[in-house]
Amino acid sequence: MNIERLLLKVDSLSMDRRRFVKGIAASGVLLGLGMVPARSLGATGTTAPRPMPALSGKKFHLTIAPQEVNFTGRTRMATAVNGSVPGPVLRWREGDRVSLKVTNRLAESSSIHWHGIILPAGMDGVPDISFDGIAPGQAFHYQFDVRQSGTYWYHSHSGFQEQTGLYGPLIVDPLQPEPFVYDREHVVMLSDWSDEDPNTIYAKLKKMSDYYNFNERTLADLIGDIRSKGLAQTWNDRRMWNLMRMSDRDLSDVTGYTYTFLMNGQTPATGWTGLFKRGEKVRLRIINGSAMSFFDVRIPGLKITVVAADGQNIEPVTVDEFRIGVAETYDVLVEPGDDQAYCIFAQAIDRTGYARGTLTPDPSLTAEVPDLDPYPILTMTDMGMETMQGMERGKTDRSSAGKREPAMDHGAMDSRNRVMRRGPAGMGSDAPVIHPKTENGPQVDMRAMHPHYRLNDPGVGLRHNGRRVLTYADLRNLYSTPDPRDPQREIQLHLTGNMSRYMWSINGVRYADAEPIRFRYGERLRITFVNDTMMHHPMHLHGMWSDLETGDGGRIPRKHTVVVQPGSKISYLVTADAMGPWAYHCHLLYHMPAMFRKVVVR
Repeated sequence: MNIERLLLKVDSLSMDRRRFVKGIAASGVLLGLGMVPARSLGATGTTAPRPMPALSGKKFHLTIAPQEVNFTGRTRMATAVNGSVPGPVLRWREGDRVSLKVTNRLAESSSIHWHGIILPAGMDGVPDISFDGIAPGQAFHYQFDVRQSGTYWYHSHSGFQEQTGLYGPLIVDPLQPEPFVYDREHVVMLSDWSDEDPNTIYAKLKKMSDYYNFNERTLADLIGDIRSKGLAQTWNDRRMWNLMRMSDRDLSDVTGYTYTFLMNGQTPATGWTGLFKRGEKVRLRIINGSAMSFFDVRIPGLKITVVAADGQNIEPVTVDEFRIGVAETYDVLVEPGDDQAYCIFAQAIDRTGYARGTLTPDPSLTAEVPDLDPYPILTMTDMGMETMQGMERGKTDRSSAGKREPAMDHGAMDSRNRVMRRGPAGMGSDAPVIHPKTENGPQVDMRAMHPHYRLNDPGVGLRHNGRRVLTYADLRNLYSTPDPRDPQREIQLHLTGNMSRYMWSINGVRYADAEPIRFRYGERLRITFVNDTMMHHPMHLHGMWSDLETGDGGRIPRKHTVVVQPGSKISYLVTADAMGPWAYHCHLLYHMPAMFRKVVVR
């Protein structure tokens, strides 16, 4: 395996780095444009990019089928919706009853899940949970009432089809006027593409979890550490990481060494283009539809005002940059004041590549693409190893917005107190962190010893970078909390894994061996996640809102996907108001098969 990886690295380094990171100039032209030619466009094509196709109304006919694509100069087969990758923008209206006939032209079963949409369990689109899937040559008729508005997306929930292109934007227009004004809008969908078959990617990760990580420490790094920290401190740091068999550069399982990062189906070589007129206020509906990639998004020269998270309006927050996890959505407003082009820059969390677009008053204008930030380095905080003294300091931290951070009651950690006590709504859990016995096994190679709330932490690679970065502590519902009840009970779930074996689980138990999690219909309960791994995990509960506890019970923000930072804990409230079976999982595609639970509401 070491020889295989060495050959991969030599092959990667022998490629032209600019082409590798940016893709090819003509790539993505067929994709997201509604064009279905007889064959894919090659690297020499010159067709100009066009907007993503859009469908609106109450009745839709969608076809899932193979489609040739060319993002890198090599023709590959993708999984397209109506002939495009991403699939067409679907536009619904709040209050309507929508009908969607989805036909499967693949040689395997398929599905579409309407991510973040509140609907009956039978319409959720998760095979073996809510329906049987759509067999080859067959169609499924989705039909349900739309009871919300905002920015969402749709994707396959069958195998690894999402990685091969089966995803698209979903916009729901509100019945009432928006609480903010803008002159025009653009949908911005981020994603990751690989020429490799996703089953091959998964097999490589199972054999060697850091297969795609070419940023491990080198001799030059060691020499630099000795010069900056001294020999003793460097030795202690290296000894600690080596004893844990961990790497402080383990940020992404799959990196830009196989991924080409896309914006609306366009590679960085061409980039996506959105128009504006000077002085207009522009709404960007930003969706992370990638399989495995977190992005840090900024527009150099423009302030970004975040007005909605996961389709739900929040009190506006103005920042320079924000991190968007897999499956999250953010609506932002920008106001270009000059007749110049601006770069929408979305760099991968591991800095191995980026997606980009251009906001411009004139298609002939281009914007300078910023350099990638330095490669982030994980710390003991990201390992959940911070001292109790550090945790006490964190209790009194306040976010940049001045809101109180939920604090851990250290008195509750007395070994005699094993009762999960219920803190008030919005303030987070005051229960002790208890590692279940099932974490003691081959599924788990790490446990966070001192996990705590880090809602006001922008995360590794964004701390102290000189830019104002959005954090979860900044999110405050624009409206009063719909269900202000305190939680009646709490469920503590540990996100677990064995990195060297690429084994993922919840509470040390993989999905195949797990019992369902049971909610009582109508109850208000708290979910507390403890991340016992070094990875970010975007956790998605189907069918119900996740009301994120940020320290203000009166304005709890609602989300459908909650990112749990490495070595941390986070809490949110759930109102169990949706009968039936539901999926509950990490949205990293190659974690999902095992880091998954079935939730049953009765």
